Amino acid sequence: MDPLLNLNSLTQIKPLGQNEAPGAPNSHDGPSFSDLLKRALQEVNTDEQVAAQEARNLMTGQGTDMHSAILAVQKADVSFNTMMAVRSKLIDAYREVMRMQM
Repeated sequence: MDPLLNLNSLTQIKPLGQNEAPGAPNSHDGPSFSDLLKRALQEVNTDEQVAAQEARNLMTGQGTDMHSAILAVQKADVSFNTMMAVRSKLIDAYREVMRMQM
């Protein structure tokens, strides 16, 4: 599954209510942010494994056509680049928070 499709599940994240403190435990029924990240990383890993298997099948001549192998590799590349962009943004946001004065 494409990691970009997971962005639709971000609409389930609700803003903090007036009675909720920022450090309060999460009382929402939806998936947590860490769960969303874990799922996206697992999907990227799966795409990488499928691409490696398709390339291996193509090199050994085990019934994989070139088009499906190329598509699997391209999908894995896009997934990986998206993951790296998200990682960079998260690191930038973390550094920005750490620079804030209390």
